[in-house]
Amino acid sequence: MVLSFQEDRTFAALSVGRFETVGSTRLDWAGPEVIERCELFDADELRRLVASCAGADELAVVFWSNLAVPSVALPAALVAAQAEAVVGCSLECWIYLVDSAVLIEFQDGEGFTAGRVSH
Repeated sequence: MVLSFQEDRTFAALSVGRFETVGSTRLDWAGPEVIERCELFDADELRRLVASCAGADELAVVFWSNLAVPSVALPAALVAAQAEAVVGCSLECWIYLVDSAVLIEFQDGEGFTAGRVSH
């Protein structure tokens, strides 16, 4: 499901909006609980991370670094199944696992970081 602007801002406030930034798009992971970091840059690693962090039937919200591309909400299992497409769409993206309150950040050349979003 493509998110409306209001839905995007609501989910962003619960996830990426809770982080300070380093530069223009990188999140500052100095304070939050980091679950895992990995330097791998591929769909298999994204698939593994989503499978290990997401609960059954969990909703995932994907935010892209290109604001012209709307954020989407879909089952986390579908993010894992389409990991090649997710990694191939953007050099940077953030995946928020809603029920688990886990955020996965993907930065080209830096791999993935998964951490718990504090409320």
